[in-house]
Amino acid sequence: MTETAIEDVETFRRRARAWLADTMPKVDPDAVPPPPGDDDEEWVRTRELQKMLYAGGFAGICFPKEYGGLGLTPAHQLAFTEESVGYQMPLLLNVPTFSICAPTILDMGSEEQKKERISAAIRGDEILVQFLSEPSGGSDLAGLITRADKDGDTWVINGAKTWSTSAYAADWALCLARTDLDAPKHRGLTMFLMPTKAEGITMRRITQVNGSTEFCEEFFDNVVLPASAVVGEVNDGWAVASRQLFHERTAVGGGSPYVSGRGTGRVSTPKSDLVDIARAFGRSEDAAVREMVGESRAHHVVQQQLIRRVTQGIETGAMPAPAASIMRLFHAETDWMLDDHAVAIAGAAGVTGADTQALAAQLSVNYLMRQGSSLGGGSSEMSRNIISERILGMPREFAADRDVPFREVKRGR
Repeated sequence: MTETAIEDVETFRRRARAWLADTMPKVDPDAVPPPPGDDDEEWVRTRELQKMLYAGGFAGICFPKEYGGLGLTPAHQLAFTEESVGYQMPLLLNVPTFSICAPTILDMGSEEQKKERISAAIRGDEILVQFLSEPSGGSDLAGLITRADKDGDTWVINGAKTWSTSAYAADWALCLARTDLDAPKHRGLTMFLMPTKAEGITMRRITQVNGSTEFCEEFFDNVVLPASAVVGEVNDGWAVASRQLFHERTAVGGGSPYVSGRGTGRVSTPKSDLVDIARAFGRSEDAAVREMVGESRAHHVVQQQLIRRVTQGIETGAMPAPAASIMRLFHAETDWMLDDHAVAIAGAAGVTGADTQALAAQLSVNYLMRQGSSLGGGSSEMSRNIISERILGMPREFAADRDVPFREVKRGR
């Protein structure tokens, strides 16, 4: 094989299969999931597994060679992912490090940022996170009020962010801040690469309804960043954020080529299995229940086909980048259906059944968490707007603050 030749997919698959069998630890199917809560030990193990992938030559499969990857195709990544089923994988790194943050830096960052941050993540040395949402902003990301003020050759950041996934485990964050109050809200923003342990950052973990503390809130008090921290151009941060949201919607929808392995890695909240639930609650012969199981299975099959079609369409230019919202929306609705059907099948016994307490607890928590799939990558309502306006060509939704200088925009009361 010459230096410039690309290894064919089947040869790569066979090599990956042999390496996985010789090197990576297998998943224990009988392991008891830990209770929801802090997952610090999972993150330590995740870094170890990523370093093992890198040492074996199977990390960053679709990232360019010059930034630490292998420079191979999505087909190579898919082959490795299929072969890795049953082995322990650094799944926690899939979102947001590899599927969102690293691709955004690849698309919009400087050469120095690409070489340092992407390669460090691929080696397992660094974890990336997003500092986007704010306590006062809701879904209106462009309406953020975190400030970045120029001070000589540096930037001084003040404000707050929230719902930052796994920020406590991360080393670097993509942080969007306002740098021009006199520009309309979309045109006065700048994206920064911020060390999560920088002086002036106070981070707190948020406890969710299932006991998990994977989300954080951050408070910035005169955090100083160098000029080299800017990603893209000053006051053109919305272009970077838009690309970032594209990668997030693609990841949430299941179409990212940078994801390695299947699943989230959060073993404490596995997805509900409707067949297991039907059997456990004695309803496997109920015709209505069988219809629900079939409907959910059909949606999952359609989802996989949709992912392939939209991903290929975006890659070839046959579909615009906003089409990623189609995958993201269908993913949310498929997840909703799964959790709704799980509760419907279990019925009252899902709460009171003495012999099914563990299963009942799982499906109940999944139901309480079902809204999460409608929020990642922007809300489902936003996805519908994007599909209608940017794909179907329908009129844009009215916005009273469009083209208004941000300092003149009315906020709160």
